[in-house]
Amino acid sequence: MKRIGVDVGGTFTDLMYWDEDGTIAVHKIPSTPQDPSVATVAGVGELAERVGVSVEALDQFLHGTTVATNIVLEHNGSDVGLITTEGFRDILHIARKKRPLNYSSYQDLPWQKWQLVRRRNRRVVRERINAAGEILTPLDEDGVREQVRVLKANGVRAIAVCFLHAYRNPVHEQAVKRIVEEEYPGVFISLSSEVAPQYREYERFSTTALNAFVGPKVSGYVTNLVDTARESGVRGDVRLMTSAGGLITSRRAVEHPVSLLTSGVVAGLLGGCAIGKASGYESVITLDVGGTSADIGVAADGKLRMKHLLDTRIGDYHAMVPMAEVDTIGAGGGSIAFIDEGGMFRVGPRSAGAVPGPACYARGGTEPTSTDAMVAMGWLREDSFLSGAMRVETDLAIKAIEEHVAAKLGTSVQHAAIGIFQILAHAMTEAISLHSVRKGYDPRDFSLVAEGGAGPLYAWHIAQQLNVPRVIVPAHPGIASAMGLLSTDIRVEVPATVWTSSADPDTDRIAVEIDRLSAQVVEQVTADGLSPDDVVIERSLDCRYIGQGYELRVPAPDGPVDADWVARAAESFHQVHERTYLQRFDDKPVHFVNVRVAAVGKVGHVPLAEVEAGGPDPSGALKATTQTLFWDEGNQPAEFTTNVYDRDRLKAGNVIDGPAIVEQFDSTTIIGPGQRATVDRVGHIIIETSDNSQGGQR
Repeated sequence: MKRIGVDVGGTFTDLMYWDEDGTIAVHKIPSTPQDPSVATVAGVGELAERVGVSVEALDQFLHGTTVATNIVLEHNGSDVGLITTEGFRDILHIARKKRPLNYSSYQDLPWQKWQLVRRRNRRVVRERINAAGEILTPLDEDGVREQVRVLKANGVRAIAVCFLHAYRNPVHEQAVKRIVEEEYPGVFISLSSEVAPQYREYERFSTTALNAFVGPKVSGYVTNLVDTARESGVRGDVRLMTSAGGLITSRRAVEHPVSLLTSGVVAGLLGGCAIGKASGYESVITLDVGGTSADIGVAADGKLRMKHLLDTRIGDYHAMVPMAEVDTIGAGGGSIAFIDEGGMFRVGPRSAGAVPGPACYARGGTEPTSTDAMVAMGWLREDSFLSGAMRVETDLAIKAIEEHVAAKLGTSVQHAAIGIFQILAHAMTEAISLHSVRKGYDPRDFSLVAEGGAGPLYAWHIAQQLNVPRVIVPAHPGIASAMGLLSTDIRVEVPATVWTSSADPDTDRIAVEIDRLSAQVVEQVTADGLSPDDVVIERSLDCRYIGQGYELRVPAPDGPVDADWVARAAESFHQVHERTYLQRFDDKPVHFVNVRVAAVGKVGHVPLAEVEAGGPDPSGALKATTQTLFWDEGNQPAEFTTNVYDRDRLKAGNVIDGPAIVEQFDSTTIIGPGQRATVDRVGHIIIETSDNSQGGQR
């Protein structure tokens, strides 16, 4: 089995190859923002050539992409038409009563300012189905044809169909789909009963409209990627990462592109879980810092947490699809430092990206970035970037910091460079705190996995600020998301609303839905080429106490759905509620809102081989000794004598005292003053953090 994982970032495209004979190889090339598939296919060819295999021999091509996310964030999707039940034309406009600024009378509501569907393209027809799935008013098919013709004349490229209670009975939506295919062949069609078959009208409408909004462009991108890959010789499966942390086929991605939102982001968390487990630490916080953004995830006991479906947002819109608990902030190696109109020193979220990039890249960039700051501090050396394949210019970095920051603040370049680093590090620290401390987790119980090209440059300091006891720097930190793709199972999940309670449970309804969904997901994954013997069925429930507005996801018990099953499901919810909110209410009935069934196709995960053992002395990997800039107890610039090591020459058991720099092809690791790092058996650098930040030799 030969597999390759490709993760497309804003600045670089990361690739990782794995063969069942144990061969592992990594590659990293600049992204091509105008068409990400160009860098993707080129990188696959280059990496295949490096390991001596033909692209035709690849069995699986696994891909994580931010294309769908970027379309939503940049508000540049397709013109969408909406066909809905008479009287419900403005659900997308009204949304929920919650507002971004509760006490402001004058504000732009983002879902109204940047509408997914313009009002003139929201068309209504006569039909009505009640909450029990009973048809109260038959569908006016002639009216549907008339509205489709209006939308066609308006030039929409996608049509979303959202009828009231279609999650209970999809017959009317299916009839509309047939009519649309007759009247407007080739238009992208998005049905709420297929995209989000569960209750909550606004969120279901928004998700279906989002699917249509990104559909034409994402389907075009995926189709182009597959065609280009085929032309280059790839014959194996092309699968894409979903926001829930599973893989789906390119065909399913074209049909339901909304499932690709946060696609590339969750791969880093999955990679971090595999990395932590290999080093013996199950609970991890992942910090994946690329050129444009930083992705932050928390996995207690190595298990993904799923966001609540009312919190699964992309930019300004609700997307009621399963999403792992991973979030992104605008903080990366390309984050631009500037002085705003009020004289405040800021860094990001605006980024220099891949083009023109940081000033030190000598590609036309003139504004200082966090990468320039670390070049100026001596952390990134001129001939070390991408193992010397890409030279950085220290003079250009210093010039940019001097002109745009230091001169305006009346301070030194050294002060300004340290400030750039600390401001961006503080933003990451706050984001991690938000997703750990403020959600009931103690960072002292976790390990911080440093990922991305810039993660190992920041992790030593962030862990120290949060009292995280250790940092794990994987063997290939810049390729962690690509590794996550290779550590991911194929997964298809389908929900259904059951709406019953433990006080008077409709066990027959629950059993029927579980059986229906189980058959549906097995049919889908077997149609994608998996054998039923390789598929594991997972069941879960969305539960809440009667009267609550939010559900929690809990595992569904095995066995027949009877009174004992209901009692076990209720107890499971009580335990999850207590762990989440520190309270349980055993006397309150449990409301079973949705049942979920997932088919998981297990794939061979990437085993990490042990590296050559050595003693504590790391001198065999020593490349140079240099002077670098940190800061003293008064936060003043201070130079430290710093050893520089070659990551490829380090051996298991080597011990490195900070401050130190470890250089490798895809990243650079900083071990801070007063810290000590050890290379473990699989080649991961384990940095033990310390409250003493001044222990190095000056």
